Amino acid sequence: MIGYVTLGTNDLPRAAKFYDALAAEMNTPRMMEFESFIAWGIPDGPCGIAVTKPYDGQAATVGNGVMVALEAKDKEQVDRLYAIAMANGGTDEGAPGPRGEGFYAGYFRDPDGNKLNAFVMG
Repeated sequence: MIGYVTLGTNDLPRAAKFYDALAAEMNTPRMMEFESFIAWGIPDGPCGIAVTKPYDGQAATVGNGVMVALEAKDKEQVDRLYAIAMANGGTDEGAPGPRGEGFYAGYFRDPDGNKLNAFVMG
């Protein structure tokens, strides 16, 4: 089981604004914060997400083929999360809609270029 996912950022305040907005929609608070790292999640809850400036001091880069999927409670929340991402510096990677039988998702990138989606199955 995955405990949390960490994504790199070159601008922590900008990343914090983006992820704070998504986390608010998902009712997921910040659970840990340091000068170069912020994590959102619920202790003993589902997988969390974090953003960090790379420990080695080098620039954060995007992993080709890497994507983080945020599980939404329904299609309407997928739509809201996608809209929140767009309103907070995200870029479009595929508007919300059906992606095969029983799978509904919207794809976007955060301000650092990390790819995410919001999805619901069923």
